[in-house]
Amino acid sequence: MIEFSVVDWSAWAPGLTTKSDWQAWARAPTLPDGADTPALPEVPAMQRRRIERLGRMAIQAACWCEQPDDAGQVPLVFASRHGDVARSMELLDTLRQDAAMSPTGFGLSVHNAVAALYSIARGQRGNYLALAGGRGTVEAACVEAFGLLADGAPEVRVIAYESPLPAVYAGFADEPDPFFAWCWRLARGDAPGTRLSLGWGRGGQDSPAGALPHSLEALRFLLSGEPALQFQADGQQWSWQRHG
Repeated sequence: MIEFSVVDWSAWAPGLTTKSDWQAWARAPTLPDGADTPALPEVPAMQRRRIERLGRMAIQAACWCEQPDDAGQVPLVFASRHGDVARSMELLDTLRQDAAMSPTGFGLSVHNAVAALYSIARGQRGNYLALAGGRGTVEAACVEAFGLLADGAPEVRVIAYESPLPAVYAGFADEPDPFFAWCWRLARGDAPGTRLSLGWGRGGQDSPAGALPHSLEALRFLLSGEPALQFQADGQQWSWQRHG
């Protein structure tokens, strides 16, 4: 079991752009829906034009959690099950047509592309990584963040973000898949904030798909004040507890 504090958070989804929006949403959650895209004024226009909708959401959430004194050195963990899979499908379709594939499109399709774009645009020179861990992606990201805290980082930011799967993959979807992104500022468990513990062990049957994707359910748990959250996926059982 590991413990950490969520010092601050931010989130963005269509129709949910302020903390008060999200706190109201946590009391009566629904799937975000809409065609909105973050304005992302923190990123220069020339760079912003290269960033697709999913990346804009993730980067906007990350920008909102920046601190004036972090000097661009805070470790970052970007967490997404599928990343920008729609762009990957466009590239595969280009290959199918035996057409020339865009080097820029390829570079922006890799799983760490959003993290790299954020790092460049905002001068974030610290350690960053991008991971995918199935339905337990948020938990995997928090374990990574805890390791960075244990290595001496005073704070780690976890950025979770997802988008709908392309139609060709719809038959493989195992949970709802709306557009959304959120960021948690994590610190050691004795820091001020919402103190959480996360435990794991051998699991049984996967938890059935709920009304929300699990990454969004984790945010709802943080905001709701509920004491615990249990989740099973890929043979693993995850147990969240709130302390105080």
